[in-house]
Amino acid sequence: MKSKIHEFKKINKIMSKNINTISNIKIKLTLLASCFVLLTSCADKKTEEAVHEEEKSENEVALTEIQFKTVGIQTGFLENRNLNLVIKANGYTTVPPQNMANISTLIGGTVKDILVLEGIFVNKGKVLATIQNLEVVEMQEDYNSAIANIEYLQLEYNRQKTLSDENVNPRKILQEVKAKLAVERARAKAAKNKLQALNMSTNGSSLVPIVSPISGYVGKISIAKGAFAETGITLFEVVDNSQMHLDLNVYEKDLGSISVGQTIDFILTNQGNKSIKGKIFGINKSFSNESKTVAVHAKINPADSKDLISGMYVSANINIKNTTVPALPKDAVVKNGDKYFVYIQEENEEKNAATKAESQDKEEHNEIHFKAIEIIPGTTDLGYTEVKFVEEIPADAKIVIKGAFYLLSAMKGGGEHEH
Repeated sequence: MKSKIHEFKKINKIMSKNINTISNIKIKLTLLASCFVLLTSCADKKTEEAVHEEEKSENEVALTEIQFKTVGIQTGFLENRNLNLVIKANGYTTVPPQNMANISTLIGGTVKDILVLEGIFVNKGKVLATIQNLEVVEMQEDYNSAIANIEYLQLEYNRQKTLSDENVNPRKILQEVKAKLAVERARAKAAKNKLQALNMSTNGSSLVPIVSPISGYVGKISIAKGAFAETGITLFEVVDNSQMHLDLNVYEKDLGSISVGQTIDFILTNQGNKSIKGKIFGINKSFSNESKTVAVHAKINPADSKDLISGMYVSANINIKNTTVPALPKDAVVKNGDKYFVYIQEENEEKNAATKAESQDKEEHNEIHFKAIEIIPGTTDLGYTEVKFVEEIPADAKIVIKGAFYLLSAMKGGGEHEH
């Protein structure tokens, strides 16, 4: 019996020891789990802070005071400026119909000579080419025959009138001569009109001259020597550029702001950026095409139009009116991608507190912080650009008006300056 009691105590002691071991293991596991959760939470917090700082750094840039002075950055404030509002429009140069001639012939024939070259200037009445047609010889014969008959009938009419007045011959003969005289006069006039329409004289050659009806520059020549020139087919183009004007395509929504007399500034799309001025003289009263645009016509100063060619594409600003708008110097606006920004100087005492504590050299380590603010640019006039802020900024915000492009380069490593 005693041996059994001793054995039971021994077993109980072993079990108690095992229970204590298991409890210790549970406690240790619990502590390990708590530490893991704590470490994970700290790591997540650090990651969030890093992401937040990275997002902030994308729109911020900091310069030391030495950099600030070296670059020559200047700040200013948003101003209300009296700027000229504009409507943008595209179009092309053209000339009035009366200053452009597509020259053809009223009678077919073989091209005998071509007397001009493309691009040369010709005066009104200049012979451009000659064509040969034997029908004009018959016209000249008809005219000369009619003139000869007129001379004979005129003498006969005078003689019959004298006889009729003396009651020697009946008046019927006088009337017959008078009728024949009228027919021959009509035939002579018709033949002469035909010859004049062909720019020919009543005597001489069978060569029909092709003459220019206006002064201007010879454009395309569509005939060749020896070829047959058909009626109704354009043989020459002559253009007078002295009355060059613009045809601008303006959308329906902008028509209410446009009127005759407004000035425009335009540049040639495929040429240099030289600005040329003009003035609106006419507005169409119907839509030009399916795009729902209306043609607006503007005169160009003849001195500026001498080097222009009909058909050149242009980009124009139609000056509407002067108005007071929030504006900044145009150098304050920079373009990054498809968006436009300005930079404001931030109050940075808290940001620089640690830096000041770490360094005694304040000028080298004290940083000045700037933040990029997105804007929507408007019209640019007299060196200032209208700005509309996407988000509201403080009324006393210090805005960078000189050196903004440098800040963009420092922040993004490059950028495109919008002038």
